[in-house]
Amino acid sequence: MKTRIALVAVVVAALSGPASAQPPPQPKPPPCTPAANVVCGQQSPEDLVALGPDWVAASAYTGSGGLRMVRVRDHMTYTAYPSASSKDRLDAKTYPKCPGPPDKGQLLTHGLYVQPGNGPVYKVFAVGHGAREAIEVFEIDTAVAMPVATWIGCVVAPEPIGLNSVRGLPDGGFITSNFLARGASPAATQKMMAGRPNGELWEWHTASGWKKVPDSEAAGANGVELSADGKTIYLAEWGSRSLARISRGMTPPKRDELPLGFRVDNIHWARDGSLWAVGQGDQSWKAVKIDPQTLAVHEVLSGHDTPAFGAGTTVLEVGKDLWVGSFRGNRIAIFPAP
Repeated sequence: MKTRIALVAVVVAALSGPASAQPPPQPKPPPCTPAANVVCGQQSPEDLVALGPDWVAASAYTGSGGLRMVRVRDHMTYTAYPSASSKDRLDAKTYPKCPGPPDKGQLLTHGLYVQPGNGPVYKVFAVGHGAREAIEVFEIDTAVAMPVATWIGCVVAPEPIGLNSVRGLPDGGFITSNFLARGASPAATQKMMAGRPNGELWEWHTASGWKKVPDSEAAGANGVELSADGKTIYLAEWGSRSLARISRGMTPPKRDELPLGFRVDNIHWARDGSLWAVGQGDQSWKAVKIDPQTLAVHEVLSGHDTPAFGAGTTVLEVGKDLWVGSFRGNRIAIFPAP
């Protein structure tokens, strides 16, 4: 079943998507009025992850940044890190080269991943921009009325990697995407947007450090996911409007390409075992489900970009609803699940 969403009567020309690891210039959104179909008080919530049934963690890609928490039942939002209650406790065994906590006044968060578990403490990986380009790692305790975030470590990206998304691994390592080199020229950006490979995936572990993922070159490497058995990587290729399925641990790797026709941003597993892929078109956004075995595509949501909401980047299933984030704006849009 496909649901077409008309968000607002006025349609504006929207950005096709971020052209670097850092956020692009943002049009000023109209004031957000709290309602059942919107979560106000956001700062470009580029990615969303659920921490149990009661809380959602949202990135803050612009503004004052940090890591934000949203209470599901009433949409109350606050900054969990940095805050008066947040803590810093470096796990030096897992992250021995981390120089210390991020600059709290400059931390912008981008792609997110939450380690599976029943809580009440959840481990969250976040792509961090600002004073440094790094994967920042947090533990968030949801056992208290207002969940408390504790920063526990980081891995600083080598120059000139421009991070975008992250997929945590059980040992504290992760897979992350190099979307666009920091300081890239306008010409390099245009080549990436035209579909020319410019980045790739990287994998990091405490013992082995940074290593390129074989055969993961892509134009605008963006969202990344991993199969439950760890043998297959799924990669959103923003620049070429496609998705790649890459074998992991096989020599040589096997790679399949799936053209999607829109700039694929974040990808996350859906409850039914399919893969959510969300991204931008021409003054529009789209969310589809992909069968990980057959690569069959089923369109679920689509919408025109408007001053209030556009440039959809991620979908999160919350109860019977779908929460849609964006790399711009001051809100999360909510739609009933078809």
